[in-house]
Amino acid sequence: MVKQATLQSNKLPTIEDAKFALDKFNIQNEMKASVWGDQVESAIDTARVAVPTCICLDLEDLKCFEPVECQYERWGVIFHNSIAIQPSNPAFPTYSGLIVLMAAPKSGFLEATFLHPVSSVSAFVTSSQRLVFSAYDRDRQLLAQAVLPSANLANSDSAISPNTLLSISVNNIYSVTFCVFDGQFTLDNFRFCL
Repeated sequence: MVKQATLQSNKLPTIEDAKFALDKFNIQNEMKASVWGDQVESAIDTARVAVPTCICLDLEDLKCFEPVECQYERWGVIFHNSIAIQPSNPAFPTYSGLIVLMAAPKSGFLEATFLHPVSSVSAFVTSSQRLVFSAYDRDRQLLAQAVLPSANLANSDSAISPNTLLSISVNNIYSVTFCVFDGQFTLDNFRFCL
């Protein structure tokens, strides 16, 4: 016997049901962006398809322990203080694939700067401490924040599951930061929308 369930709701998803929150990012008009983007870009040119409004970074092309800065510049984002890792600590599971981003060489702070303003940014976050996700305009004025209120490590007594989706939607985002005090965190499925 096969059982089937359907989730129906007319409210926006919250942190508790983050796995359903991707629908608000217009997934049908999204592209997975890899470091080796030439093949995808030429396919877009050939098919004369409109440029997608959302980009989800496919981190799997990165090598473990590779500093991440300009690899995704062709897609409109540059990272600062970021490294690609394949987590060996089971407390930091990946959301998808094997590679995640982590703040390094300085722990606790990672920044992404956009070449053109975006209207929403999201990532799946696992953290050892409370994490603050902030968005800034061109003049470095704070636009909005999202907070992971406490640690969400796997196999811990946290009420928040690992890989919690944090997102900010506001016009004219030029940069975002992820900050924890005296802790570590990982990011997976970094996504931004124009």
